[in-house]
Amino acid sequence: MDLRQLRYFVAVARERNFTRAAQMLHIAQPPLSRQIQLLEEELGVTLIVRKSRPVRLTDAGRVFYEQALQVLGRVDQMRDATRRVGLNQNSVLSIGFVASTLYGGLPSLVRKLRQHAPELDIQLLELFSMQQIAALKEGRIDIGFGRVRHRDPNVIGTVLREERLVIAAPQAARLAQDSGPVSIRRLEGERLIVYPKEPRPSYADQVLNLLNNHEVRPADVQEVREIQTALGLVAAEAGVCVIPASARQTRSDVHYRLIEEKDATSPVILNHRVGDNSAHIDLVKRLIREMYAENPPWLDFANNFLPKL
Repeated sequence: MDLRQLRYFVAVARERNFTRAAQMLHIAQPPLSRQIQLLEEELGVTLIVRKSRPVRLTDAGRVFYEQALQVLGRVDQMRDATRRVGLNQNSVLSIGFVASTLYGGLPSLVRKLRQHAPELDIQLLELFSMQQIAALKEGRIDIGFGRVRHRDPNVIGTVLREERLVIAAPQAARLAQDSGPVSIRRLEGERLIVYPKEPRPSYADQVLNLLNNHEVRPADVQEVREIQTALGLVAAEAGVCVIPASARQTRSDVHYRLIEEKDATSPVILNHRVGDNSAHIDLVKRLIREMYAENPPWLDFANNFLPKL
């Protein structure tokens, strides 16, 4: 499988026609058809139903199309960023993040970075916490904002804050009958939804460990990939979920209650490579300190415990 085959497949998927796709790619139709066939043989599945007019994608083809778009988009970003750096047009700062940090300070930080360092080309990549560690060591990102502590000697992790956790419950649930803080023990016998499903360890393990430490046994545990899915299932009355306090703004059709136990927190961690003395990392740390000093609404000192940075 190569990038050319991906581009050929995407062209056919978009045009729903081999002839038009070949014209757009400036190649003859037979070699285009052959490359798609080789791609299907390598994958071991049929991607395109050729007998229909226009041609249509199989279920496997739709999945492959979505993934191919992401791969090609990332390749284009990589090419453009490399050219800009090579031509001394600007520097690239790649930031990995977990989705829940979008409800906290990450958007504000990125805006401040653009103001203080307009020469930076800031690229944002959504990566799970443990994926960020590998991406840092491989040079795919420069800094990461995650929620899982690690012991990798090649990556420095700085806890920016400990964020309190809340229970998200269906509006018709018994847990939604009150708005005050609630004990984690109230999750005993509840259907629990955790995220992310993989890779592990992850925020899901933080929640499960918290319940285990308090000897709380849910009736069932359902694992999903992301916070948006988890809260959607809560709204559909499929169970309850434990999320960081800042993520309460995600949905308004779910009832939220702060967990009263003091150990019911999740860290927000800044990660970067050992020995990376880039001025941009120092700038990021300084801007974070300034943001905290401004006491923005998303920080809410009642729901965050701040170490000295």
